[in-house]
Amino acid sequence: MTIMRTLKISCCLVFLAFVMNSCLVGPKYTGQEITLPASFGDNIVNADILTNKEWWSKFTDPTLDTLIARALQQNKNVLAAMSRMEQAGLAARVAKAELWPQISYQGGISRGDFTGSSQLPDISTNAFASGLLNWEIDLWGKYRHSRNIALAQFAASEYAHYAVNLSVESETARLYFQLLDYRERLRIAQNTLESRKASVFIISQRYTQGIIPEIDLNQATIQEADAAVAVPLYEQLTLQTKNALFALLGQYSLPDSLFDGELKNQELTLAVPKFLPADLLKRRPDIMEAEQALIAQYGAAGIAQSLRFPSLSLTMAGGLASTDLTSFLTGSPAWSLGAGIAGPLFHFGRNKRKAEIERKKIEEVQYNYEQVVLNAFIEVKNVLNEIQSYQQQYYIRQKQQEAARNAARLSLDRYNGGVSSYLELLDSQRVLFATELSRSQTNQELLNAYVKLYKALGGGW
Repeated sequence: MTIMRTLKISCCLVFLAFVMNSCLVGPKYTGQEITLPASFGDNIVNADILTNKEWWSKFTDPTLDTLIARALQQNKNVLAAMSRMEQAGLAARVAKAELWPQISYQGGISRGDFTGSSQLPDISTNAFASGLLNWEIDLWGKYRHSRNIALAQFAASEYAHYAVNLSVESETARLYFQLLDYRERLRIAQNTLESRKASVFIISQRYTQGIIPEIDLNQATIQEADAAVAVPLYEQLTLQTKNALFALLGQYSLPDSLFDGELKNQELTLAVPKFLPADLLKRRPDIMEAEQALIAQYGAAGIAQSLRFPSLSLTMAGGLASTDLTSFLTGSPAWSLGAGIAGPLFHFGRNKRKAEIERKKIEEVQYNYEQVVLNAFIEVKNVLNEIQSYQQQYYIRQKQQEAARNAARLSLDRYNGGVSSYLELLDSQRVLFATELSRSQTNQELLNAYVKLYKALGGGW
C-alpha cells in the first residue's frame, strides 16, 4: 500500500512538473524586419547565374576546380571551423539533457564501530545501494532558454563554418588568378627582354659601323635593363603567390603541374546581376550568424529574468540498506521522496538589474545585426560598381594594346627607313611593354572582382 501511494505521489509530481514547465518568462524573439533599398543599382541581368553552390565552375577552369576542392578538404581554418561546429552541436545536446531528470546511483559498504562523529558500542556492518533521481523543474524556462541559446550558437557555428568555406574558396580563386597574372606578366617581360637584347645587338652593330650615334645605343641598353629588371620581379611575385596558395591548401609544397592554366583563357563573360537586396538576409552567412547571436541574447535575457523567481526541485531515492550482509537482499526496500524550493528574497534589486542589463544587450546586438546588413549591402554595391569599372578598363586596355602594337611596328619601320629618330621607337616600345602588363593586370582584377561579387552575395546556398 505504501509503494502504491508513493507511485501515485510521484506521478502527480511529474504531471505537475510538466504543467509548470509551460511557463516561459523573458522577452521572445519574433524575427527581424529589415527594410532595404529596392535594388543595388541599374545593372540588370538574370540573377540565377550567381546561385550555384559551386560558383567557381562559372570560370570553366578545371585547374581552379581542383585547387578549391583541395582547399576545402585540407585548409586548416576550414578544419578548425568544422571542429567548432561539431563542438557546438555537442553543447546543444548537453543543453537539451538539462531539461530532463538526472538519474544516478550510489552504493557502499563499511564495517567498524566508528560513525565519523561517535563510537558505537559494538562493531557493525553497514551496506546500502540505491538509485537517485534529481529534477529541477524548469518553472520559468531557465533551461529552455539555455537550450535555445545552445541551438542558436550551433546554428551560428554552421554559418561561421560556411563563411570560412566561402572565404577559402574566394581566396583560392583570387590567388590563382593573381598567379596566372604574374606568370603572364613574367612571360611578357621575358619576351620583351629577348626582343630588346636583339635590338641592342643590332644597334651596337650599327654604332660600330658609325651609322648611328652612341646615344641610340645607350637608350637601347636602358630599355633592355628595364625589361631585365621586370623578369626577377615577376619571378619573385610568382613564387610568393604560389607559396600563399600552398599555405591555403594546407601544404608545404605542391607540384607545378597543379597550377596549369593561362590568364587569357579565363576571360569571364558573365553580365553583372541585379540581385534583390533582401536576398542577402537569406544568403550571407555573416548576416545569418549575426541573427543567431541576437536569438542567443534573447535567451540570455530570459535566463536573467527567470533567476528572479523561485526554483523547485524534486528528489527521489530508492534502494536497499542493511547492517547485516546476509539479509541485504531480503530486507525491505528503503525509499524517500522530497521536494525543495529556493529563491531570492531581499537582494536589493541585484537580479532585477541583471535582467535589465541583458535586455539592454538585446538592443546592442540588434544594432550590430543591422550594421552587418548595412555593411553587406554597401559591399555588394561597391563590388558591382567595381565590376563595371574593370569591364570598361579592360575594353580600353584591349584597344590600347592593339594601338600600341601597331604604333611600335610603324615606329620600327620609320626608324629603319630613316624617317624618325630612335627616341620615337623607344617611346613606342616602352608604351607597348607597359600596355601589355596593364592589360594582364586589369584582366586579373576583373576576374577577381567577380570572385568578390560571388563572396559578397554569399556564394551558393
